[in-house]
Amino acid sequence: MTDIPAMISPEEARELVLSHVKPLPAETVTLLDAVGRVAAADVASDMDVSPFAHAAMDGFAVRAADLANAADEAPVDLDVIADVPAGSTYEGAIEPGQCVRIMTGAALPADADSVVKYEIVENIEGDGKTGSRVRFFAPCKQASNVRTAGEEAREGEVVLHAGEIIHPAGVGFLAGCGTLEVAVHRRPRVAVIPIGSELVEPPAKPGPGHIRNSNGYAMAACARDAGAQCDVLPIVVDDEDLLAKAVERATAEYDFVVTTGGASNGDFDFIKPVVERLGTLYMTTVNMRPGKAQTFGMVNDTPVFGLPGNPAAAYLGFSLLIRPALRAMQGYTALEHPHVMARITSSKKKKDPRRIFSRATICRGCDGALEVTPAKNQSSGLFGVIQKSNCVAVMPEGLDPVNEGDMVECILLDAPEEIAL
Repeated sequence: MTDIPAMISPEEARELVLSHVKPLPAETVTLLDAVGRVAAADVASDMDVSPFAHAAMDGFAVRAADLANAADEAPVDLDVIADVPAGSTYEGAIEPGQCVRIMTGAALPADADSVVKYEIVENIEGDGKTGSRVRFFAPCKQASNVRTAGEEAREGEVVLHAGEIIHPAGVGFLAGCGTLEVAVHRRPRVAVIPIGSELVEPPAKPGPGHIRNSNGYAMAACARDAGAQCDVLPIVVDDEDLLAKAVERATAEYDFVVTTGGASNGDFDFIKPVVERLGTLYMTTVNMRPGKAQTFGMVNDTPVFGLPGNPAAAYLGFSLLIRPALRAMQGYTALEHPHVMARITSSKKKKDPRRIFSRATICRGCDGALEVTPAKNQSSGLFGVIQKSNCVAVMPEGLDPVNEGDMVECILLDAPEEIAL
């Protein structure tokens, strides 16, 4: 039997879980399916991007030297000798006193080195197309409004490194570099096992002494929000042998197993003895409220996490301890939600020395400073309060009260981990 530590801090609990997971192997997915995922290998461009110098806007392709002395009082007139729409090229020469009308994205003629936008050029003969004469009132810098060849990437250059998150803009970049499939870390397969003889599946209406299985669906939603694939398995009644069979089956098929309910020390709380019986139990209690009873262990080399049955306790346990592990398995390196300090709008007494996580709403006050308002109802049995909250206000260990106006730490559970505040 492994020595189980006494009640540990949330930070220690998170590190304990993280120490038993690692990024999952790579899989190749289509470029559109790679959005938001973590690259598992470097990707190189198959050509220069762009492969040729081209106009950054509609205008006239010129040699900057021809306009060196242009001014309002001494404009320079040039003849338009060709039109170059996007997708076409002009292979001829551009002599002194000449220019070419050019569209955005069109290849820059070899003799031109700059583009002057339409809006500052005057048509003095014709309509600005081939055969027209146009007037310039100012010089231009060489390479003005020109995107050079290889500006974004060179052939063979690594344009996406392993470990980078692929954002929507990155999809466009990779497509331009000739990539339509990407190796990314596989999403973890998560099983959620609801435990409790009192549970019934929605939409069935529960009879006396029964409740609907809301926790199972909430935790599955949390898993999917973390990027995992997740299945809610059938409810397991309060029976140790049945639970052991369900956990053993799940660990053989899934990458991470989450149970809800049965994590305390009651006569019918079996997840701790089941994990200890089937594998190695590492953790049973965490210094947090709600959510003291948090079970973690390994069964068949698969992480098994037993969450409490109270909705807020389960939600916070998942957010603070399981979500980081699921993200780490996908190759993400930012694992914590942003933390900020905010001015609390009401005083709070502490009767419990544990670290308290109050469901709360954070916003800007009249003076522009961040203010946090804890929900009036902090019952751990309510999902609705969490739905209407956008953070948790953290009250440190000990019994010191928090007074209105004090600055308290807030965890922005709705904000992506990558945001650095």
